[in-house]
Order: sequence, then C-alpha cells, then structure tokens
Amino acid sequence: MDEGKDEPEEKKAVTATPLSEEVEDLKKAALELNRDLLILEEELLFPANSQIVVFLSLDVGQYFSLDSVKVLIDDKLVASHLYTKRQNTALSLGGIQRLYLGNLKSGEHEVTAFFVGVGPDNREYKRGATIVIEKDSDPKLLELKVRDSSANMQPEFEFEEWLL
Repeated sequence: MDEGKDEPEEKKAVTATPLSEEVEDLKKAALELNRDLLILEEELLFPANSQIVVFLSLDVGQYFSLDSVKVLIDDKLVASHLYTKRQNTALSLGGIQRLYLGNLKSGEHEVTAFFVGVGPDNREYKRGATIVIEKDSDPKLLELKVRDSSANMQPEFEFEEWLL
C-alpha cells in the first residue's frame, strides 16, 4: 500500500513544472487582458468625439509662483490642484501637466481657470482666465499658459487651443 502513495507524489513532481508554466502563462494573459480592458475603458469613458483635455504650462519665475489652480467648465468645478515647490520647478523647466480629461457635449462652453500664487513684491496674487469654446466632434485640447510679462512686470494667464 505504501507503494501506491509514492506513485502519485512522483507524478506531482513531474507535472509541477508544466503547471507552474501554465500559471505563468495565465498571469501573463491576465495582465494583457487587464491592459486591453483599461484601454477600452478609457475609449468608452472618454470617446474622441466628446473628449476635452486641459493642460497647464508655466513660463514664470520672476513675477509669479503658482500655489493652486481651479478649472471650471460651464461654472462647474472639474479640476483643482495644489502645487509644491518641486512641482513648480518641474513646470518652470518646461513640464506640462494634464489637469483634466473629460467629456463635453457638442456646442458652446465656457472654460474658466482661477490661479492663486505669489506675485510681485511677494504678495498673494489671484487671477483668472476665461475662454468660450465651440465643441464639435473632434477632441478639444486646451493649454493654460502662465508666463511672466516683462513689459508690465506681471504674470499673464491665457488659454491656447491646440490644433490636431
């Protein structure tokens, strides 16, 4: 009877390698499926015909240091962010931050951004910028640009629409 017990254990040892390979293959397939599902989810949640993306860029340093930004679309808050010194530095060195990715119905919409930071003479500085956009079936890409203006020694805040 002892011999019968040893036999299945030998078979287990022999089949352990193919089983672990099967598990690894299943893990790999699950990761690929998860990636595909995430891509599909983004395409379903944010289809190109209703997609709007808002980016932020800084070209400042002398007249403005950004503390926070809020983005509103049609008077509804859609994004807000508080900035650290490190994030400010990264943006000042040419980085661009994606502030918002969402859906928007076709038609006319008002996009507003409010900026809070430290301006000239180390005073608290609050400003806003607004743009009215016409959303059509193409994705809408907007960039919020904050830059120093040496002409009036103040920061400037403006929107730029990216063309695809």
